[in-house]
Amino acid sequence: MKKLSILVVEDGQSQREMLRDFLRKEGHTVGEAENGEKAVQRVREGHYDLLLLDYKMPGMDGMQVLQAVKGINPEIDVVIITAFGTIETAVDAMKAGALDYITKPVEFEELLLLVDRVSERRTLLRENEILREQLGEKGVTTDRIIYRGDKMSALINMAGRVAASRATVLLQGESGTGKELLARLIHQLSPRAARRIIAVNCGALHENLLESELFGHEKGAFTGATARRIGRFEEADGGTLFLDEIGELSPQVQVKLLRFLQEHEFQRLGGNQTLRTDVRVISATNRNLEQRVREGAFREDLFYRLNVVLMSLPPLRERKEDIPILIDHFLKRYAEENGKEIAGLSSEAQDVLLKYDYPGNVRELENIIERAVVIAREEVISVEDLPFRESMEETTAGRKAEEGLLRGSIEELERNLIVEAMEKAGDHQSRAAEFLGISERMLRYKLKKYGLKAS
Repeated sequence: MKKLSILVVEDGQSQREMLRDFLRKEGHTVGEAENGEKAVQRVREGHYDLLLLDYKMPGMDGMQVLQAVKGINPEIDVVIITAFGTIETAVDAMKAGALDYITKPVEFEELLLLVDRVSERRTLLRENEILREQLGEKGVTTDRIIYRGDKMSALINMAGRVAASRATVLLQGESGTGKELLARLIHQLSPRAARRIIAVNCGALHENLLESELFGHEKGAFTGATARRIGRFEEADGGTLFLDEIGELSPQVQVKLLRFLQEHEFQRLGGNQTLRTDVRVISATNRNLEQRVREGAFREDLFYRLNVVLMSLPPLRERKEDIPILIDHFLKRYAEENGKEIAGLSSEAQDVLLKYDYPGNVRELENIIERAVVIAREEVISVEDLPFRESMEETTAGRKAEEGLLRGSIEELERNLIVEAMEKAGDHQSRAAEFLGISERMLRYKLKKYGLKAS
């Protein structure tokens, strides 16, 4: 993990020195400032990756310091330190550009996890900058994949790393998450970019038609086969074949695909000539292939051949930080296509779209915005221009209720495991932490969280 240059901004001397000493022991370079004015001065004079910023200080408060340092260096990450009772102010700070917040008293284990996340994020951003420069040199852009958050940033970074290899890639994600876009990006970044990428939807064709589509057929192979047909594997020679909905393959086609992945050989339907082509396979599914393997519907050996590199695309409800820029992108696109002047969304419409869970993901959001642009009477899109507002709100409420039940079940399970470990260890915290596979500091944090005491 890359070590960071950190500025601790805290008016309490003991707290400031404690954080400084802990972070230095972890190998980070740490500066300190006892108030907001000095913090801003330090940022002007030197380079910092991260500010640990106390929200409540005399003079400039945390929000003012945040705005000032972002004005000096927009790339600096800021984590707010706040008392538990003032979390709302920390949330406001995050809306203004803070990366995250941590509550007092600061738990070192929690702080370390947060700092490691910042370090990983900054490494990822730097790698993505290098990737974009390389793409620019090749005349390739990632403009069609619209994102702001860390989850998609990590996927784009992974695409850059796997593109140069010959490895098969399995893209997993719900419908509408952008699996084909990511497959095309991997192809564009690869040494095969000068050749074709051919996409086949395996769920849209009958078994015999799909076999013919992929591997071709000879004249007379079946009724209606009046001439030889070249299949997609031959057409994609030297390039990439993208197989969408791979979980829908019939057992017969699975066997032929497995043979190709193992030997790079196949035969046309109705033929006996063995053919060889150089094709990279990228597949995609919105189903759980491991479950299909357990059910006997999908070959285990084929699953492992396809799953050399697995890339999971998050649903839109898990990357809501990307929704505002996706909305802006689709607004501009469809306003231009329809010759309309659209200034943006009303705050109420924006709120509804941010709260919705999008079972159809990015594709559904695009459809909603296109429709809204088409029917809008005014330059600002209102709630009335959005489809199915009531059902949107009901879907979101239902999902949140399910998530609440799941979260409660997980916390109850965690609490019971901690109680069991403490009893087993005779209330010895070090031993209990070993049983649980966590640090003693994290165990103390969990004990406090669940209100548990040694019996």
